[in-house]
Amino acid sequence: MKHVIVCCCITAALTPLATAAQSRQWTLRECCDYAVANNITIKQQENQCRQQQLQLSTAKNSRLPDLTASASQNFSFGRGLTAANTYSNTNTSSTSFSLGTSVPLFTGFQIPNQIKLNQLNLEAATADLEKAKDDIQTQVAKAYVQILYDMEIADVARRQVAIDSMQVVRLQALVDNGKASGAELSQQKATLANSRLTATQAENTQRLAVLTLTQLLELPTPDGFSIVRPVLSEEMRIKNQGCPSPDAIYAEALGVKPEILAQQLRLRATDHNIKIAQAGYMPTLSLSGGLGSNYYTTSGFNSDAFGTQLKNNFSQYVGLNLSIPIFNRFQTRNSVRNARIEQQNQQLALDKTKKALYNEIQQVYYNTLNAQEKEKSSSEAVRSSNDAFQLMQAKYENGKATITEFNEAKNTYLRAESDYVQASYELLYQFALVQFYRGRSIQFD
Repeated sequence: MKHVIVCCCITAALTPLATAAQSRQWTLRECCDYAVANNITIKQQENQCRQQQLQLSTAKNSRLPDLTASASQNFSFGRGLTAANTYSNTNTSSTSFSLGTSVPLFTGFQIPNQIKLNQLNLEAATADLEKAKDDIQTQVAKAYVQILYDMEIADVARRQVAIDSMQVVRLQALVDNGKASGAELSQQKATLANSRLTATQAENTQRLAVLTLTQLLELPTPDGFSIVRPVLSEEMRIKNQGCPSPDAIYAEALGVKPEILAQQLRLRATDHNIKIAQAGYMPTLSLSGGLGSNYYTTSGFNSDAFGTQLKNNFSQYVGLNLSIPIFNRFQTRNSVRNARIEQQNQQLALDKTKKALYNEIQQVYYNTLNAQEKEKSSSEAVRSSNDAFQLMQAKYENGKATITEFNEAKNTYLRAESDYVQASYELLYQFALVQFYRGRSIQFD
């Protein structure tokens, strides 16, 4: 009967403790979506996109005519020219009004190239925004998995406390009946105290992991926050066994990753930047026109009324303005050379981004292979350590093993079980990253 009771207690202790019910449990997809919608860095990148849109609008509107109005009032004292075309010491005043406009007719193709440049810059900024969203999602996924790790470690620590507590109760009963020594009981109580300390540390580590994730989500407090544990089914384990080669993943990533697209767009933009600089070699032509009128008064002379003078002095003009560059101290030449250097730098930036992406893919690929091997070996370790624990349990209850040997077998089994779950989560995470580099969203399924 005693054997049956002990077996039932051990089996119950090895079952993960139920988590407290929460008002809401967050899935990985929900965490990623919330972070994308509320992260400050992403909002800053969205503002940069809006700024690029304004710059594009400014470039397009540069084709439109401008319109300016002006008014001036002048006073003159002393010797000056009079209306009779003579000079005398008089005081004069003049009031003038004008309205003018100008339209660029030809700017050496600077305006169309500036529009194309700003359009590409806007597309690159949009790709940067997508890259920022990808970055925050990978950070959230990493923090999410860290919580899963810490939850598993905390569960193991609590199961150890439960088992050690039951052993203390069992030994206390044996001591009371004179079937065990007080030294064994003291040893087990010390083991229980260490287990409780380990559980406290594990729970604190889990709380810090939750805090990290809630900070990424820009939540005001981690209180009441909890996540959904993915169900690690056999079908999911089999599904996550296949992994394409780094070159195959890289070939897909080149066509979908926003950081590559952003650098490619900026490289295309350098062509238009060079053409804008070369526009300095070409003449410019603009059309201008305007309206104006004046009102004059001179001391000692009668002046027509204000309205009469404005009507009589009313004038209009239309003109074409041609500007031909001849020599500008090599400014245009140096601008073109500088634009070509910027193009070379942008090509290097694209190559560097591609290389960094390939290195990341290689790392994820080999991490996935390592996770697969770790998951396989830890699964075998669970089976063997469970068999060893069952044998040790039987020997201990028949008085053929010490409490120390029992605790060692128990701890080995619990660690193996925890390592297996952590390895499964790691494989799940690494495989999700592989799919992410192939253009899929990060999720555990």
